[in-house]
Order: sequence, then structure tokens, then C-alpha cells
Amino acid sequence: MIPGGGQPDMQQLLQQAQKMQQDLAVAQEELARTPVEGSAGGGLVKATVTGGGELQGLVIDPKAVDPEDTETLADLIIAAVRDANQSAQELQQQKLGPLAQGLGGMPGLSF
Repeated sequence: MIPGGGQPDMQQLLQQAQKMQQDLAVAQEELARTPVEGSAGGGLVKATVTGGGELQGLVIDPKAVDPEDTETLADLIIAAVRDANQSAQELQQQKLGPLAQGLGGMPGLSF
């Protein structure tokens, strides 16, 4: 509500919504370019994903490679990728959370 009982200015609300949508798109693009790293096994396996969760790189320390125990290496890879994805999700919340809340809080808009 507008103080004094007036109606909200729809043009102003639409402009605010468009600005928030633009800000959200910029933040999403930035996330897609931002590398995030996760690791497992005390750093023996490191995974790099984008802020959007796309796997970009995987580094395996030779100490982690045991031809007799490939299951442990597979577990370390999975754990490193999960760790990186968790970091990417946290980055998404930091960057997109306030913007998405702002858009969701606009009257008449639902996302």
C-alpha cells in the first residue's frame, strides 16, 4: 500500500520488476562463468564446477590411484564433485537468493 491510501504506480512496479529480472539474468550469467572447487581425500581429488553446477575439471593426485582399489578412487571422485556442487549451490544462494526473493515479493508476480 502507498501511504495515504493511494494505489501503487503500476508503471513503477513494472520497471522495478524488469530491473530485478535484468539483475537476475546478469547474476546467472556471472554464476555460469564462476569456477567453484570441491575436494575429497584431503585434497587428493579436486573437482571444479561452474556456479551453475557444470563439471569443468577434475584433478587426481597420483597418490590416490591404486590399481587394486579403484572403488575408493571412484568414491573420492564422487565426493569431490558433490563437494564442488554444494559450494556452487551456496554461491547460487548468495548471488541469486536476494534477487529471487525480490522478484517473488512483487505484487502480482510469482516465480
